[in-house]
Amino acid sequence: MGVSVRNLDAAFQEAGQKDGIEIWHIENFHPVPIPESSYGKFYTGDSYIILKTTALKSGALRHDIHYWLGKDTSQDEAGTAAVKTIELDVVLGGRAVQYREVQSNETEKFLSYFKPCIIPQEGGVASGFKHAEAEEYKIRLFVCKGKHVVHVKEVLFARSSLNHDDIFILDTKSKIFQFSGVNSSIQERAKALEVVQCIRDTYHDGKCEVAAIEDGKLMSDADTGEFWGLFGGFAPLPRKTTKGDTKSADALFSRLYRVEKGQPEPVDADSLTKGMLDTNRCYILDCGIEAFVWMGRNTSLDERKTASVAADELLHGLDRTKCHVVRLIEGFETVMFRKKFDSWPQSTDVAAPEDGKGRVAALLKRQGVNVKGLMKDSPPKEEPQPYIDCTGDLQVWRVNGQQKTLLPESDQSKFYTGDCFIFQYSYPGEDKEEYLIGTWFGKLSVKEDQISATSQASKMVESMKFLATQACIYEGFEPIQFLAIFQSLIVFKGGLSEGYKKFLAEKELPDDTYSEDGIALFRVQGTGPDNMQAIEVVPVALSLNSSYCYILHSGSSVFTWYGNLTTSDDQDLAERQLDLIKPEMQSRLHKEGAESEQFWDILGGKSEYSSQKIERDNESDPHLFSCTFSNGDLKVVEIYNFNQDDLLTEDIFILDCLSDIYVWVGQLVENKNKKQALVIGEKFLQNDFLLEKLSQQAPIYIVFEASEPTFFTRFFTWDSMKAAMHGNSFQRKLAIVKNGGTPTVHKPKRRTPYGGRSNTSEKPQRSRSLSSSPDRVRPRGRSPAFNALAANFETPNARNLSTPPPMVRKIYPKSVTPDSTKLASRSAAIAALTASFDKSLPARQVIIPSFTKGRASTDASKPSPEENSKPETIQEDVKEGEVEDDDGLRTYPYDRLKTTSTDLITVGIDVTKREAYLSSQEFREKFGMNKDAFYKLPKWKQNKLKMTLQLF
Repeated sequence: MGVSVRNLDAAFQEAGQKDGIEIWHIENFHPVPIPESSYGKFYTGDSYIILKTTALKSGALRHDIHYWLGKDTSQDEAGTAAVKTIELDVVLGGRAVQYREVQSNETEKFLSYFKPCIIPQEGGVASGFKHAEAEEYKIRLFVCKGKHVVHVKEVLFARSSLNHDDIFILDTKSKIFQFSGVNSSIQERAKALEVVQCIRDTYHDGKCEVAAIEDGKLMSDADTGEFWGLFGGFAPLPRKTTKGDTKSADALFSRLYRVEKGQPEPVDADSLTKGMLDTNRCYILDCGIEAFVWMGRNTSLDERKTASVAADELLHGLDRTKCHVVRLIEGFETVMFRKKFDSWPQSTDVAAPEDGKGRVAALLKRQGVNVKGLMKDSPPKEEPQPYIDCTGDLQVWRVNGQQKTLLPESDQSKFYTGDCFIFQYSYPGEDKEEYLIGTWFGKLSVKEDQISATSQASKMVESMKFLATQACIYEGFEPIQFLAIFQSLIVFKGGLSEGYKKFLAEKELPDDTYSEDGIALFRVQGTGPDNMQAIEVVPVALSLNSSYCYILHSGSSVFTWYGNLTTSDDQDLAERQLDLIKPEMQSRLHKEGAESEQFWDILGGKSEYSSQKIERDNESDPHLFSCTFSNGDLKVVEIYNFNQDDLLTEDIFILDCLSDIYVWVGQLVENKNKKQALVIGEKFLQNDFLLEKLSQQAPIYIVFEASEPTFFTRFFTWDSMKAAMHGNSFQRKLAIVKNGGTPTVHKPKRRTPYGGRSNTSEKPQRSRSLSSSPDRVRPRGRSPAFNALAANFETPNARNLSTPPPMVRKIYPKSVTPDSTKLASRSAAIAALTASFDKSLPARQVIIPSFTKGRASTDASKPSPEENSKPETIQEDVKEGEVEDDDGLRTYPYDRLKTTSTDLITVGIDVTKREAYLSSQEFREKFGMNKDAFYKLPKWKQNKLKMTLQLF
């Protein structure tokens, strides 16, 4: 597109460079910026341009441009706003979606920028900023419509303006009345109360009384009598005559026009396809209730302006001047536009317009405009965080038809791809115990087991009165919360359920369920010791990938294979998983490109394999939808610029994050609909309302009001006091308005305390050792392999020692004082257990093929544990005179804690937290900060610092 310097208005310099809103009003045919203090104030005689810039997770900036036309604005000002909007889009790189907004008929997206509402004032540029003192407060009557955003319109102050279907606000000098028509919904009444509060704060300095009037309420109520007295006394309202639904009728047709020489020419076609749109032309798509102007990538600025004028003239001739008009650039079409076409490819071949934006930036720079920030770099990729406390209790059941079997702790993290599992996780929340109940479906699990698992998990949630969050998880799509809870997940091939074995028999397929004596190949993945996985894959060379580490075993032979693209962290995970899969066997290290013949023979011969890392959908910018589900049909409405107040207790909402979705269920939703929450989530995935290729196996969370977990509330600015309120949405809002903005809370009773009795008949299997708290040492013990490792204490020479033995001491926070009698017995038991350690445990010998001996020095086994070091128990067992840190931990010199130390400390400490055993002074010397500051850093930064200091 050709761009001329003279066509770019200087008022748009540096526009759209940061997240937020910018507004200009049209004055003398030019856009003039208005101060932020006046944002949301619109005058009926003016035209405005509003730019909404959104910073996305990807680091890019998205722009939406709206031009708002007051009912009394002139044709010249309206035309100028339309043209200048196109110029602003060019400055931003030619990718923004542009909306025409007409007073009293604004889009919900536009109104969401100015919650709770906009109330245009009379006047314009000449008089709008002159605030004359009013001699007497003018009584005003407003009608409010909308369940999610409120359309507010001032109407004649007369009884004839009232009806039974809408909400009305009567604003007087001393009191604000809200009149709710008998046919209005609770949600509409609640939203209108936000307008009441806005009027009180804006025009009454927050000091005016508020009265809620119900349609049909008896005159004996004082507020009701006063309300009707202002209208000259009570009289019944006439029944409103409902007109035909013209919007539905208008929406049935879509007609396409091609703009030729400034005139719209109809395009004859039985159906609409993307191939009908020429990149060198502009088009108008008239859909009745809205119209779209589509501008090809290769069209000029003048052609785009001409097409915009042609659309306005077309709608004016059809007497639809209030119709919504949306202007789009090729390659950046909205979902609503694409849905109008029968055939629209999922991906477009239009190049990203960074080059165009760069040309505009260069052009503006020559004009002397500061273009810093016009081009944004992608932010560094952050490691995903679980946002869940990982110190809770975990129970896991394997499903077999209608039965479920509780697994012992040693098998809790061992899943089979042909089976289904149910898990219940309880963990300490801010003021109560939190629960997560979920299902995990293996890729080859049968439908019968999946249905049974879902039904049983749902009954568990229902039996807990919907206080637990429910999750539905498929193999290969596990979210970070799930992986953090299980810590070290192992997924074996095959299955143990009768349904799976029956499926194999019917298909005449061999049973390849994992056998310790057979051939097995595991791909190791994860971002750290807190969430590592070993996935059994087909034992052939094609299953290898240069981006991963693998464990291969066949009979008495075990190999670890490191891809060329793996890091030292990846290799560390492989060593840790080897301890869980084959703790008693020695391994032979193979690096990619230097494999032995035996290695390839086991895999059936060498062949080509991939080097591309397996990518999963990253979490995207969230979208919130209100849901209506009836007779199996799901309808959704997107809530723009959402916040916590948009979650109405009578409704069901879906938060779509692409990688997973959350179905939020309000407390006052009927029970039958609560039980349909999972079905609603599945329907949402099937419909893919945003056309973003949602996976049908994306994790689904069912979140119930007042029990929202942190990994859900993080998407909001969350107020726990609001979450604790009771009553319907109208009653809650009314309590806030009448209390001056302070919610009246109903404090829930504390649930079963952490460590208390489980709500299920089975006793919790373990108390988790993995902690999400930065100031709590995280022992590596109590893992799923704890029993297997403990069994080797009596025969230490048989143990695989790539990592130290699990920790057996319990570290108590300073705020917790354990019972002395229990400590004494526990100390004796631990002393007896640790006495069984051999003082000269040999390190595992990593056998390296002869042809790789040149690199053997880098792969040498670690030194044996310190012979003279004594295993540490609990804090009270530290002998008098020994040095302790601020948390009561025994401290060691830095030189003995380093992984390369010849006098290495391994026994009696948590080897994943070596830094915790440094004295406070030495910690500051080495890390340049205190421990509190260090543990507030992201996990990956902590690990990086520890690696540089040889403490990881």
